[in-house]
Amino acid sequence: MKTMTCSELGGACNQKFQASSFDEMAELSKQHGMDMYQQKDSAHLQAMQAMQAMQEMQELMKDPAAMKEWFESRRKAFDDLPDS
Repeated sequence: MKTMTCSELGGACNQKFQASSFDEMAELSKQHGMDMYQQKDSAHLQAMQAMQAMQEMQELMKDPAAMKEWFESRRKAFDDLPDS
């Protein structure tokens, strides 16, 4: 198992997620983001609305190679973590 925080995954808080794979970690983060959106958590809403981050992500999504590189950089961060 490895641990990453919401902020390490591009979010707004230090909520910790533990997972055995990056795909599982991504799903936990996604669910947390959806929960925070539904709760109208101001810090997470600000993170979600941050223009620069949104524009960067939109640009990444237009370029499959860039999106893959971003995703792989997050996967590497996960892989580099020690087991807990």
